[in-house]
Amino acid sequence: MPVTRTTPVQTATPGPAARAAATPLWWIWLAAWPVTAVFVLSNAATPLYVLWQHDIGFSKGTLTVVFACYIVGLIGSLLVSGVLSDRVGRKPVLLPALALGLAACLIFGTATSVAALIVARLFTGIAVGAVVSAGMAAVTDVAGPERKRTAALLASCAMVFGAGLGPLLAGALSELAPAPTGTVFAVEAVVLASAVLVVLRMPVHRPEARAAGSWIRVPAVPRGSGRQLVLGIAVFAPGITATSFVLSLGPSLLSGLLGTTDRIVAGAMAFVMFLAATGVQFAVQRLRRRTILTAGATATALSMATLIAAVHTEAVAVLVLAALLAGAGQGMGQLGGLSLLNAGIPPQRLAEANAALNVGGYLPAGLLPVSAGYLSDAVGLTDGATIFGAVLLALAVLGGLVALSARREVTDPA
Repeated sequence: MPVTRTTPVQTATPGPAARAAATPLWWIWLAAWPVTAVFVLSNAATPLYVLWQHDIGFSKGTLTVVFACYIVGLIGSLLVSGVLSDRVGRKPVLLPALALGLAACLIFGTATSVAALIVARLFTGIAVGAVVSAGMAAVTDVAGPERKRTAALLASCAMVFGAGLGPLLAGALSELAPAPTGTVFAVEAVVLASAVLVVLRMPVHRPEARAAGSWIRVPAVPRGSGRQLVLGIAVFAPGITATSFVLSLGPSLLSGLLGTTDRIVAGAMAFVMFLAATGVQFAVQRLRRRTILTAGATATALSMATLIAAVHTEAVAVLVLAALLAGAGQGMGQLGGLSLLNAGIPPQRLAEANAALNVGGYLPAGLLPVSAGYLSDAVGLTDGATIFGAVLLALAVLGGLVALSARREVTDPA
């Protein structure tokens, strides 16, 4: 009898898109956890500055410099981490970033000088820079091309939720637990260690196609995508600058309005600000991008008008409303910007594009609050906050006009 020969079936190795499509939804949520963990650290020091000011002794101007060192580390990290992540993969960037975050916890927990606070904030900024580029891109990689909108929403919400959870957790622990700063950063170290375990198991792979060019450069987007980047920055930058001001000088404003240095109150105000930033993104996720961006710019402008009213009326409720509006402005600006980039940037350039968006946002977020801090030392907190609010209100209005003038780039569903 003739022997029938069978040819072995050649099974192709699934590509990145197929692997991501098969990834369970819960992994997308879990992939966002390192972003949350690092952003918990980013603002955990906020309610503790009043305590450090009392123990170490430094002015509001020095306080905003300490805060700005975080921006310096972040910007420096963004010059490298986005390109590096697109070339060598997400994990080789995220793991060292988490290690720096753990080092920052150790320094914060034992700080007895302004220099120590500066180093810890610098390390924190570097870690955050890596996470907003590589970490957010990793969420998109895990989600796959069919779930880009979900990835943008979860990555953005992970960032703002962590940013709000940090000061609330720190405020409560520092008031209720022994060894205030030590306890806060011991808990945060555990949170970061859990993020390390997530990154080690995360289903992402080294990129198969890599971008060309210098490894260290100002982050950019591919040719033809510059308008989307500008649109995102126009709204995101004023929004994150508003929340940065509340984080850096919010406790001082509360102290002036309430006559209290209660760290739980300061942490709670920051938490509700970022809770608003998280909730508003889920509320507006299905709107058109232009609508989201325009609404974000409007919320930021209103937050600054409300801030000016708060410092002149010395009304705490009005100050909290300003913080809520600032959170909403950042949340919508961030979601709109990330959605624009996720929709039009190829995976091999996505981390760099995320870095470019954040460079554009964090530069004014570092410079303007520092200026407001020193201005407040010179002319008083009320006048300093008023001038800052007026400048940022004008920038927010300009961002809204830019979004309204857009056509094709922002009219598709987010």
